[in-house]
Amino acid sequence: MLYIFDLGNVIVDIDFNRVLGAWSDYSRVPLATLKQSFNMGEPFRQHERGEISDQDFAKALCEEMDLPLSYEQFSTGWQAVFVSLRKEVITLMQQLREQGHRVVVLSNTNSLHTTYWPEQYPEILTAADHIYLSQEMGMRKPEARIYQQVLALEGYSAADAVFFDDNADNIEGANQLGITSILVTGKQTLPDYFAKQLC
Repeated sequence: MLYIFDLGNVIVDIDFNRVLGAWSDYSRVPLATLKQSFNMGEPFRQHERGEISDQDFAKALCEEMDLPLSYEQFSTGWQAVFVSLRKEVITLMQQLREQGHRVVVLSNTNSLHTTYWPEQYPEILTAADHIYLSQEMGMRKPEARIYQQVLALEGYSAADAVFFDDNADNIEGANQLGITSILVTGKQTLPDYFAKQLC
């Protein structure tokens, strides 16, 4: 079987409120104001596909949110999204590989984040057979082509793949292709799923 894991809130806990809190501290713009103006719009999607640079992304968001930040302040705040590693998921990934399954990560991410998390959480790199990142592939979930590309590169059919993600749209996109897709709603989702598989 091919097991496909999302990164944020599946393998690593993330919290965008931490990003907004850091930006608020740097800019003195009230946190409540930033929460109202922050949205994952077109610049966000372009950045995740690798279509715009980190600097252009920072500029676009700062203009959108009326945020007076330097690029360094923006990027430092942007990395604050990462909270902690879910070690129990790393253990599950390693066990799956030991059982002969193929284990990969498929993440909507961006080049700014990839300067941070691989060094911060090296366990992810050793627990996965391969890591697929949206900005390197030029496409992002829930676009059908990103799942099709992973299946093609891995040499598996949709029927032989299981996908875990915390985003309902991404789950729906994979489901439409016939991939068994599990919505991760909390830290117990994965342990519970695999406990049922062993019954």
